[in-house]
Amino acid sequence: MATRHTIANGIVITALAVTLIALLVPVQGFGDRAPAAAAAALPAADDDGAGTMSTAYGPLTAADRDFVRKVRLAGLWELPAGRQAQQRGSRPAVRTAGEHLVEGHTDLDQQVIRVGQALGVDLPNQPSAQQQEWLSRLTQAQGDAYERLFVQLLRRAHGKVFALLAGIRAQTRNSMVRALATSANATVLDHITVLEESGLVDFDALSDAAPAPVPVPSSPALASPAPPLPSRKKESHESKGP
Repeated sequence: MATRHTIANGIVITALAVTLIALLVPVQGFGDRAPAAAAAALPAADDDGAGTMSTAYGPLTAADRDFVRKVRLAGLWELPAGRQAQQRGSRPAVRTAGEHLVEGHTDLDQQVIRVGQALGVDLPNQPSAQQQEWLSRLTQAQGDAYERLFVQLLRRAHGKVFALLAGIRAQTRNSMVRALATSANATVLDHITVLEESGLVDFDALSDAAPAPVPVPSSPALASPAPPLPSRKKESHESKGP
């Protein structure tokens, strides 16, 4: 009888030990993967080489500074693009989108300037070369082609910023950067919404793998150097009036 009890106790102890090991191993493995997963969730930032700085509002990382500069850059080209849409848009939805861009980035630009000054972040004063090229294409486009290009360029840009916002908002330890990310999140979501409400977004062309959307200009003299859309897209655009 004692032997049977001993064997039973041994089996129970062995089962408990195996269960404990099974529980501990996955937890340890997950702990090793967590930092890498968190890092992967945040889009790659431009590293200015200054490392992490101590501020009165919390640590300021290179990713934080890159985000602040990107918010400023967004306003530098989206403000003039919004004003242009207000003036040139023939569809009420396009003019409304332009109005939202102007209002949203006017407020956001004021906030990002205050953040830059408080944290000692040097901010750009003119759009990037790519953003200037987008503005040039918008200026050259006419009529229906202009409105479709406006909506597609702005919707694609806002989609990329939206992903960046999520990572920064979740991981920054700086209270001013966190507040800026919160404001920017609301602004970008509003802009995405009004752009989509225009009914002109080509969602298939929003992925990185797809070529940049380039509607056919109304005049050969205004042709953009970028490649034209496939014939299927051109026929779709030409069949729809303003």
